[in-house]
Amino acid sequence: MGKKYVHPNRSLKSVEELEVLWEKYKISLEEESKKWGVIQYVGRDGERVEDYPKLPMTFEGFSVFCYHKVRNLRDYFDNREGWFVEFVEVCTRIRAEIRNDQITGGLLGKYNPSITQRLNNLKEAVEQTVNIEPRVFNI
Repeated sequence: MGKKYVHPNRSLKSVEELEVLWEKYKISLEEESKKWGVIQYVGRDGERVEDYPKLPMTFEGFSVFCYHKVRNLRDYFDNREGWFVEFVEVCTRIRAEIRNDQITGGLLGKYNPSITQRLNNLKEAVEQTVNIEPRVFNI
């Protein structure tokens, strides 16, 4: 059970405020992608087309987005000493949504699969065993 009083440095008063920030962050990624446009010339006539990449969701990106409203977003996600217990469910869902976006984007080749694997602790373990037998030389 959580604390009966609010942490003195807590800037979000409700779970709904965090959910609104999360939705705004996802919309901001669409705007941010316009900074990373790629110009292509396609078709027989070489028509100029500008393509915008899908930017991945990241916890760090969300933290930067929220900084002016929530100085230390990690407090809400870590819930140290139970100060932010009512935020646990939404924080868990946000983490899952970020992870799902990164893994799906990596699988579809939209994001770098190697980086996606490292960020999400996904790896294919290959175990190699080398047996070295001592050689005896007769001199």
